[in-house]
Amino acid sequence: MNSNEQSQRAMGRREGSLWMLIAGSLLAAGGYALEPSQGEPAGDEGPPIAMTAPVMGNSDSNHRMIAVTGVDITGNNVLYVVDTLNPHIAVYQANGGSKGTRSITLVAARDISLDLQLAGFNDKSEYDFEALQEKFSRAGLADD
Repeated sequence: MNSNEQSQRAMGRREGSLWMLIAGSLLAAGGYALEPSQGEPAGDEGPPIAMTAPVMGNSDSNHRMIAVTGVDITGNNVLYVVDTLNPHIAVYQANGGSKGTRSITLVAARDISLDLQLAGFNDKSEYDFEALQEKFSRAGLADD
């Protein structure tokens, strides 16, 4: 493999990592957006649970992994881990306290490689992807 091919492969990996960083951030933001608001009951679930901890979060990444932390509405700590080279996501819940109540639990894990190829899913936007692409094409703004 010559240096030009190596450079192109490295560039492709960096672009893939950037997209995974964006996807991980959007996923975390979407999770917060989909939670019922504090003042409204969510369907038949009864009144909302009062937050017992301030809403805080943090994130970090390297060339392979993205980690995003937060606090759910019950006050438990949540960790989202996204593998950007082998597109997977894992969600963990951590509980503190006494020795008998401390734990870390794998809540969910998923291969997201096919998810990232979707043009849309459960998309309530004004325009779906195809309609927006057509609109951009007519305006001469689309990458054809």
